[in-house]
Amino acid sequence: MRILFVLHDFLPKHPAGTEIYTFEVAKELQRRGHDVHIFAAEKDIGLPNLSVHFREYEGLPVHELTNNLFYSDFRETWDYPHVVKSFALFLDDLKPDMVHFMHLLYLSVGCVEEVARRGIPVVYTLHDYWLQCARYGQRIQSNGAICHEIVPEVCGECLLDLKFKQSRVERAMAKGIAGLKERTGLNLASPARAIGDILKGRGNQAASDAEPQATSLSPDQAAQAKSITALIRERDVVLRERLLPVVYRFLAPSNFLRDRFLDWGIPPEQIDFCRTGIKLDSFEGVTRTESESLRVAFIGTPAPHKGVHVLLEAWGKLDADKRGEGTLQIFGGLDHNPAYIRRIQQLSEQVGASLMGPLKRSEVAGRLAQTDVLVIPSIWYENSPLIILEAIATKTPILVSDLGGMAELVEPGVTGYRFKVDDSDDLARVLARLLDNPEELRALYPDELVVKPVSRDGEILEELYAEAIATLASKPPVSAP
Repeated sequence: MRILFVLHDFLPKHPAGTEIYTFEVAKELQRRGHDVHIFAAEKDIGLPNLSVHFREYEGLPVHELTNNLFYSDFRETWDYPHVVKSFALFLDDLKPDMVHFMHLLYLSVGCVEEVARRGIPVVYTLHDYWLQCARYGQRIQSNGAICHEIVPEVCGECLLDLKFKQSRVERAMAKGIAGLKERTGLNLASPARAIGDILKGRGNQAASDAEPQATSLSPDQAAQAKSITALIRERDVVLRERLLPVVYRFLAPSNFLRDRFLDWGIPPEQIDFCRTGIKLDSFEGVTRTESESLRVAFIGTPAPHKGVHVLLEAWGKLDADKRGEGTLQIFGGLDHNPAYIRRIQQLSEQVGASLMGPLKRSEVAGRLAQTDVLVIPSIWYENSPLIILEAIATKTPILVSDLGGMAELVEPGVTGYRFKVDDSDDLARVLARLLDNPEELRALYPDELVVKPVSRDGEILEELYAEAIATLASKPPVSAP
């Protein structure tokens, strides 16, 4: 069958969990004989807005739609007719048998409806909370507070500073840069973006720089917040009413996330728990190495919601002599959110940690084998982080925030330990104990744990797709708005 995966961003520029998993499961289905394509939205001011470009990535055909956020209002962040028009033309050209949505950021709810109008079944994997939370789907407020409940009035104030569209000047600059590249091949998008970040002070307030506190809004801000609150209520209703009738099945990689979307209104029979599988080839047969010092590491994206600052602050709360009994290394790209990167660079220097830069995918297994404690200090409701599954595959002890899908994956005393989310004191306490008693770590993984291979995901999806196609073939076409 011809299968289309749809998501925001793709490899190699965006090596995050959703993109990596989409690639690996797409390659598995391709290996099983299917014609697999990727359709990804991409922000690139070096390309014309809403243009679709074709490329290949490791044998996968990738069709990228450029969305430079030329929105006229906030509503277009989830319901953008111009993107829908481009996507509809693409669908008519490709004619897929099955469409699997991995994310709708930079796209539109109308894209799903266009698939349904053509009698093509839809599966939708929920990798985060974007359908519930307009702030990147993380359920974190601008001041760093976790949204245990979603309250539209709180969203109204939280989203006041959300940069969701380009200004007139930015639009003109983007068009100029795209035109220059088209005429000369010279791409000034990266330096222009860097200058823009500096001028705007993007990321100047990292997610947990301050404790959540009440703020006093000006009359104009209060009016804006009230308007956004109304739009958030509309967004919540629109996404639910327009997606539920046309999605054959939602997939949730963690039970925690599934429960949150049951609360949101997806019927139990329409949403399945389906733990993410990983490509195990490079993780099988890895030999762990020994070290006289305790090797502590973070592997991921050094971003505020990932809580790297919490780990560095905890390390700094240990006595200098105690820190000398171990090492702390931070692995991840340093080209995102300049203000936050500056913050963790300063913290690293103060506490004696090392910023090691990003790892290639081929290097992850070996690095985990040289890690005594992998720390995942995220301050948001992580779903099913690939790095945790990969750590389990290499029997690497894991220390995670006691929140969401992270806590669900790590069983205390078996695969690792938990600490209180966003609590550097509690994390420091656990680290100190492990430095004093490293034998605790050697006692972990008493039994052989089975990590689900991505090949099993291929089997499950193949069966689900066939079921969806057969079921929809026996029913009249869905009438989408």
